Amino acid sequence: MHSRAQIPGMAYQRPQVATLLDRLREPPHHIIAVFGPRQTGKTTLVRQALRQANRPTRYLSIDEVDDRSTRTEYAFETAPFHDRRPDTEWLVRAWTDARRAADADPRGLVLALDEIQAIPGWTATVKGLWDADRAAGREMHVIILGSTPLPVQAGLTESLAGRFEPIRVTHWSFDEMAGAFNFDLAEYVYFGGYPGGARFIREEGRWRDYILGDLVQPSIERDVLAMGRVEEPDLLKQLFELGTEYSGQILPYNKMLCRLQNMGDTPTLARYLDLLETVGLLAGLPKYVPARHRVRATSPKLNVLNTALMTAGSGYNYAQAQADRSFWGRLVESAVGAHVLNTLPNNARAHHWREETSEVDFVLRRGKRTVGIEVRTGQRVRGLGGMEAFVQRFNPHRAMLVGDGGTPLDEFLAAPVERWLGDA
Repeated sequence: MHSRAQIPGMAYQRPQVATLLDRLREPPHHIIAVFGPRQTGKTTLVRQALRQANRPTRYLSIDEVDDRSTRTEYAFETAPFHDRRPDTEWLVRAWTDARRAADADPRGLVLALDEIQAIPGWTATVKGLWDADRAAGREMHVIILGSTPLPVQAGLTESLAGRFEPIRVTHWSFDEMAGAFNFDLAEYVYFGGYPGGARFIREEGRWRDYILGDLVQPSIERDVLAMGRVEEPDLLKQLFELGTEYSGQILPYNKMLCRLQNMGDTPTLARYLDLLETVGLLAGLPKYVPARHRVRATSPKLNVLNTALMTAGSGYNYAQAQADRSFWGRLVESAVGAHVLNTLPNNARAHHWREETSEVDFVLRRGKRTVGIEVRTGQRVRGLGGMEAFVQRFNPHRAMLVGDGGTPLDEFLAAPVERWLGDA
């Protein structure tokens, strides 16, 4: 029986809210860039911070402005803003209007621009506007939000070097879903970490429609394809579906090509996996090998970044998934992998390791420190010979068993993996 999910509201706050408030208490030295996968609560946490900012704020959702002259919302200072579909001229006018409000109040103003990457050529325009504000000493903080991290990051690093500070938003952890929606561990493993889906877990048909229709489809068709680097969109969609089916398993590229009816080639699949990981859908963990230049050619281990992506299209409902020991074991392993990838520090890397019959589920590396992680549940009966072989060969800083006989699954999922990495 599912636990009773709380009604999503403004009470629960993710750690990024406090981080954002700290940045807003400082002088506006940097543009604040809030980015992460679709439907992970970026807008909500920014709104929460704006409510506590103790100064005038304006929130502009660029996706909501269309060529029918729809009103754009100014959060907490609702005002009409009639215009055409946003372009750089629109951005200049909106920014100029915010400047007047900032100059009229001794506390200044916070301007938040959601889905900024929807405006072609936005980076050069923002650079000019921001630099002019700094030269004028204007007390106006600027927050930009985006669901497509690659264009945002690329634009920032190329045109706004030294002018921005990122706040990364990831998929919700087990502790967050438990705290906000009263999820238990099994519910988190199956339903994953999408806060918008919590209200549907008693109606699994609606929940699947939400995950596949409101999340997967726009993430691929709007976020990935908008990057302009996908020559074979059908192949990318099929690769995602294949990845959800094989999440938690090592799948050589030649077998992927076979399953995909020889569409594409290895470099294309590797690049598409990178794009899918960028938008928070699916990753391909490379094999741990000493020679880094060999990593790309190895067989990746596929892992969803949110287990909802694996279960929504699996054909199993909650009870059926738990009853299938093999599937549930892979689902638990995928939950561990997703947690690893979502909480991995920027200066660390995640891999898998296999030599002949010896295998370790996850290998983390930061500097000279290496951590091996083996996931063990009642559904997975694989012995620990793989970890023993890994320890003998590589002498890692730590060898971890997660699950039965080791660190409890809920304890592992309660803390970022930096806890296990130690000092670099």
